[in-house]
Amino acid sequence: MEEAAGGGGGGFRASEHQHSRYNPLRDEWVLVSAHRVKRPWQGQLEKPPPEDVPRWDPKNPLCPGATRANGEVNPHYEGTFVFPNDFPALQPDAPEPDDSGHPLFRAAAARGVCKVMCFHPHSDLTLPLMSLLEIRAVIDAWAELEAELGASYPWVQIFENKGAMMGCSNPHPHCQVWASSFLPNEARLEERTQRQHHSQHGMPMLLEYAEQEAQRKERLVVENEDWLVVVPYWATWPFQTLLLPRRHVLRLQDLCDSERDSLASIMRRLLIKYDNLFQVSFPYSMGWHGAPTGPYLQEDCGHWQLHAHYYPPLLRSATVRKFMVGYEMLAQAQRDLTPEQAAERLRALPEVHYKLRHQETVCGAAQV
Repeated sequence: MEEAAGGGGGGFRASEHQHSRYNPLRDEWVLVSAHRVKRPWQGQLEKPPPEDVPRWDPKNPLCPGATRANGEVNPHYEGTFVFPNDFPALQPDAPEPDDSGHPLFRAAAARGVCKVMCFHPHSDLTLPLMSLLEIRAVIDAWAELEAELGASYPWVQIFENKGAMMGCSNPHPHCQVWASSFLPNEARLEERTQRQHHSQHGMPMLLEYAEQEAQRKERLVVENEDWLVVVPYWATWPFQTLLLPRRHVLRLQDLCDSERDSLASIMRRLLIKYDNLFQVSFPYSMGWHGAPTGPYLQEDCGHWQLHAHYYPPLLRSATVRKFMVGYEMLAQAQRDLTPEQAAERLRALPEVHYKLRHQETVCGAAQV
């Protein structure tokens, strides 16, 4: 990628010169300003997440045996735990909005179900510190929820907000699952772009993209026999990644046992690298996008490819984050660090979690 991003040569180097890159999945462009990496930082500094989180807190509504805001008491669960969101954004019953009589003022009914899923009974564990069997249980629960809610709703959005920087004030490892009676904006956009690509090229966009990235390797972070993780060519966030299966898969529920095992492995490898980057519990928002469900289960969705987006905000350190403001809000997305540079940094990181390395060092010193 050191040569011309759009042809033309002339001494162009992607790691030094500004250029734009096209995101075919979103049908939009991102401005890459690699020369800005060296600028001094005088902006806001964030507070790093706490290192010491209590394993169990009776006042934490996500802990086993704790009382939630609605008065319900959680069971003393030992694995994953799924329950209805006590303050759901979507509910199954809602009246139809009145017709405004003017096309500029349109409204539509929005119905659905919102659930919360705890990954583990211990609040001091996050996915990169969980065992492969424990992560596999999370994946199985995701697939079950997708199948269960997808039988009735056209879209099931599984997402995790990790860290206070991403608006998550509760450190207990958990995610949310929202099923909606409509295709949300991101789903509608990816439906259109993937359908168009398949119609024009005869192959699912993200399957072709995965094959290309596996060959080029410059944006590859981790891979195994079934999956690969890349910093997308069109990445917006500094260390954004895209998790892709190697074969054509529509939904999580379509994954076989071995693919679920290898998914657990590659997720943990990626998340360990994330934590190791700045030696902090790395904040991010992530979510799965698969083929629509509900009535779409009876339609040909061969243009879709299952994938997961990871959007972490950190830029230079555990205290310096990227803000999507100003130009990004009013014009288009912009980044400094190139995707190739970000991938190289992540790829070079060890796959043993920094907390465990510190423990090994202490234990080794004690034995001497």
